[in-house]
Amino acid sequence: MKILVLHGPNLNMLGTREPEVYGKMTLDDIDSTLKELACELGVELTIYQSNSEGALVDKIQSAVGSFDGILINPAAYTHTSVAIRDAIAATALPTVEVHLSNIHSREEFRTKSFVAPIALGQISGFGADSYLLGLRALFNHNKK
Repeated sequence: MKILVLHGPNLNMLGTREPEVYGKMTLDDIDSTLKELACELGVELTIYQSNSEGALVDKIQSAVGSFDGILINPAAYTHTSVAIRDAIAATALPTVEVHLSNIHSREEFRTKSFVAPIALGQISGFGADSYLLGLRALFNHNKK
């Protein structure tokens, strides 16, 4: 099973960016824990981070025929990007949306997700564990 992991804008700043909201783990730390779980599950991961909406859309579109699912933290694009939402919908790949913080307990503008309605599910508020829970959910969905 091959899963594409996508990290959206500003996630490259984890560890120093608002640690009271996003925690102290770096993106490399999160990627390492994902790789450990993937190894345990027998899943092959491709991990990509971009601050550019277009680059993320390109990666999503290129996933067709190469990946069995997408694990995505669209970050700020969660609340603004119809393009990312449409790209995910066009692939028809099982997708799980994850967030480090609980987006539903934050500012009003952060509570709306364009991705959630077309995703298998959304996991938020568990810090780095949101990614691990998302990977497990995607794995379990795909092995059915």
